[in-house]
Amino acid sequence: MNVLVFAPHPDDAAISCGGTISKLSKKNKVIVVYMTSGEAGSIKISEKKLAKQREAEVKKAAKILGVKKTIFLRNPDGFLEFNKKNLQKIISIIRQEKPGLVICPYEKDKHRDHKATAELVLDSVWKASGPWIKGTGKPWDVKEVLCYETWTPIQNPVHFEDISKTIATKVKAIKCFKSQTKDIGYDEAVKCLNRFRGVMSGLGNYCECFEVKEG
Repeated sequence: MNVLVFAPHPDDAAISCGGTISKLSKKNKVIVVYMTSGEAGSIKISEKKLAKQREAEVKKAAKILGVKKTIFLRNPDGFLEFNKKNLQKIISIIRQEKPGLVICPYEKDKHRDHKATAELVLDSVWKASGPWIKGTGKPWDVKEVLCYETWTPIQNPVHFEDISKTIATKVKAIKCFKSQTKDIGYDEAVKCLNRFRGVMSGLGNYCECFEVKEG
């Protein structure tokens, strides 16, 4: 099965669902699509230089997680828009990669780029399944969509993934994003969140949780 993961920024896939990606990559082809290159993440260096650095960090993290392919759409960081151009790009990718599972952000995430990514992906999954969108390949019906938590915890998660065996791999991948973790302890924060999800669900020492959407 092909698994298609959508991330608003370079570190979001590892932070939000890196443990699940690592698990899935052992038996499936995982492709991660980055909506932006995270160039607005620092005032100390130029946007062009930071984008290049963060895309390089993605490559290192992807190798650790077992991701087979990365795609950069290079939308402006902080200004991601729900528009025809982005919808057509995502529909085209879905029809080209033919995923059985799509993973994207939680719709109610407080970060604007995360929310926009969720809206774009969920609408594109629906549009990709029908014949009414022309010029982007043959229709493809995604069977399952999982939405992950990042900035805003999911209020009523229904799917829990035990990542106890891949939490170390996940943390290692997050640490590849030195441009971000040198100032903010994302690795420590998300490890605590995953521990909380594991304890409260009773399904593992560490868990990632998701909202489930129909494909």
